[in-house]
Amino acid sequence: METKPVKRLPYGNSNFESIMTENYAYVDKTRFVEQLENEANKYQFFIRPRKFGKSLFFSLLEHYYDLNRTANFEKLFGGLYIGKHPTLKKNAYAVLKFDFSGIDTSGEDRFRASFSGKIQKAVRQFVALYRNLFPNADSFIQRLTEGSPSIQSIQEAIDMAELADVKIFVIIDEYDHFANDLIAMGTQLGTDVYHNMVHANGLVRDFYEALKTGTKTAIDRIFITGISPVMLDDLTSGFNIAVNLTLKPKYNEMMGFTQQEVDALMDETGVDPNLINVDMEAYYDGYLFHPDGKNRVYNPSMILYFFYQILDEGRPPENIIDDNLKTDYNRLRRMVQNEENRNKLMEIVQNNGIVSDVISKFSIDRLEDTKYFISLLFYMGLLTVDKYQDDTLILKIPNYSIRTVYWEYLEQLTLDWNEDVVIDVRAQSAAVRELAHHGNLHPYIEYVSRNILNRLSNRDLQQFNEKYIKIMLLNGLFQSKLYVPLTEKEVENGYIDIFLQRSPRLPNIKYEWVWELKYLKKGDRKALHSARHDARAQLEKYRKSREFAGRADVRFASIIFIGKDKFEIEEDKNNNKMLL
Repeated sequence: METKPVKRLPYGNSNFESIMTENYAYVDKTRFVEQLENEANKYQFFIRPRKFGKSLFFSLLEHYYDLNRTANFEKLFGGLYIGKHPTLKKNAYAVLKFDFSGIDTSGEDRFRASFSGKIQKAVRQFVALYRNLFPNADSFIQRLTEGSPSIQSIQEAIDMAELADVKIFVIIDEYDHFANDLIAMGTQLGTDVYHNMVHANGLVRDFYEALKTGTKTAIDRIFITGISPVMLDDLTSGFNIAVNLTLKPKYNEMMGFTQQEVDALMDETGVDPNLINVDMEAYYDGYLFHPDGKNRVYNPSMILYFFYQILDEGRPPENIIDDNLKTDYNRLRRMVQNEENRNKLMEIVQNNGIVSDVISKFSIDRLEDTKYFISLLFYMGLLTVDKYQDDTLILKIPNYSIRTVYWEYLEQLTLDWNEDVVIDVRAQSAAVRELAHHGNLHPYIEYVSRNILNRLSNRDLQQFNEKYIKIMLLNGLFQSKLYVPLTEKEVENGYIDIFLQRSPRLPNIKYEWVWELKYLKKGDRKALHSARHDARAQLEKYRKSREFAGRADVRFASIIFIGKDKFEIEEDKNNNKMLL
C-alpha cells in the first residue's frame, strides 16, 4: 500500500505563497474570499483575537487580488475552492498594504514620526512594486526616501493610480495596535496622545480621511483588521464608509479551525492520534462569535503549537499554552483599577462566564464602563459566546487554556493589591509534590492559607467565598505542571469543585485528587457540623461514580475554610476517614 506524502506543519508561517509552494498543509479558507467579494459594501472591517490567523488571511487576499501575480494563479490556487470557483476580481488590483504594529507610543512626537514612517514605507513599497504601471515612479520613490510627506504620499499614490487607470485594494493589518498599547500605558499621556491623533485634525484621522477620499477615484476595496473595535467610534466621522463584519454568523469560521479542519490537518501532517492523550477540545476549542455560528472553532495558533510539540518531541507540550499567546496583563490591569470591573472579572472566573451583550464599537474613553470592559474581553478572546437563553446572551471562558490565563492574572492582581501576600515558588512546588507523590494534602493547603488567604486585604475579604478560595488554590496547582487542575468537572453524581488530573506528560504521578470545598465565616461554628456532613456525602457520591469507582490512585478530601486563617481537612481514603 502506497504511503500518503506528509505535509509540513505551518506553525509560525503566515506567508500564503510559501505555504502553497513549499509543501505546507493549508486549511482552505478561500470560500470566504468569494463571500467578501459578494458583499454589497466593498469597504470591510473584521476583527479577531491575537494569533487567530489574520496575517495569513491577509496574505491570501494579497496573493489572490494582486495583478502582478496573474501568472501564478493556477500554481497558488488551482487546488483550492477559489481556484475552482474564481471571482470576477481575481488579480484585478494593485494591493496597498499597511501594518500598524510596533508604533512608538512613548510620546506624541515619536508617535507622529513612527506612524508617518509606516505610511511612507508602505506607499514606497507599493509604488516600487507597480512601478511599470506608474509614470515617474522612480522620482516619486526618491522624494519619499528623502522627505516626509506622510498623508500627502497616499494622496499622490492614489492620483498616480487614477491616471494609470489602476484600481487599488487597501489592506490594513493591526489597525488598533497602537491604541491597545496606549490602553496598556494607563496614563494621562497615553490618553492625550490617543485623542490628539485620532480625533479631529489628528494624524490617524487624516490617514483614514485620505483613504475615504480615495474611494471616489482609485481605491476600490478596503479590508481592515485588528483585535478590538476600540477606535471605530472615534473614527466614525472620518471613516464612516466601512461595514463591520466581525459578528456576522456567516463569517464565524473565516479564521480559526473547526474540528473537521483539525482532523484533516492531523492527517495531512502526520500527527499520530495515539500520542494525543489530552482533550484538545477542552484545551483549545470553544470559540463562537455569534450564537448562530455553525461550528465552534479552535484558536489556530494554539492547535498548531500543540501539534508542533507532538511532531517535534513525540508528546504533548509541557506548557499547555504558548507563552506568545498570553494576553498582555497591562491592558487588563488598567481597566480593573475600576472596582466594578474588578468585581466583574472575579465573577467571570468564579462562574466561568457572565451574562452580557457584546458592544460592536466603543471609544477608549469608555473602557472603564463595565459593559465595554466585558465586550473588550470578548474581542480579546478571553470570553466567547455560550448561548442565548430567554433572549439573554451568555458569554463563557472559551477553554481551559484561557482559564489558566485568568488564574495567572488574578494571582498577579492579588500581588499588586496586597503587598503582604507571598508567592514562594520553591515551597509551593514542594507542597504540590507532596500531593502528587506521597498523597499528603496538608502542606499545600497550609501553604495557601498562610501565604495567601491569611494575608488578603479587606478589599478582597468582601468577596471571600468558596469560589474565591478555589481561584487562589488553582494557580499554584497549574504552575506546578504536575497536575491539570479542573474545576466543576461533571460526573454523574454532580460537579467536583476541584479535580487534580495528573499531567499527561507525567503518567507516573501516583495520586489524583477530588476536592470538595466549603467556606464558613469566622465564628459560624454552628454550621461546621452541617458542612462536614454535606462534604462527606458529596465525596461519597463522587467516589462511587463510574469514573472513580474502585480506583486506588484517586484520593478524596473535603477542605473547610473558616474565615481567612483557619481550615479543616478531612480525607476519605477508601472509607478510612482521617481528620488532619
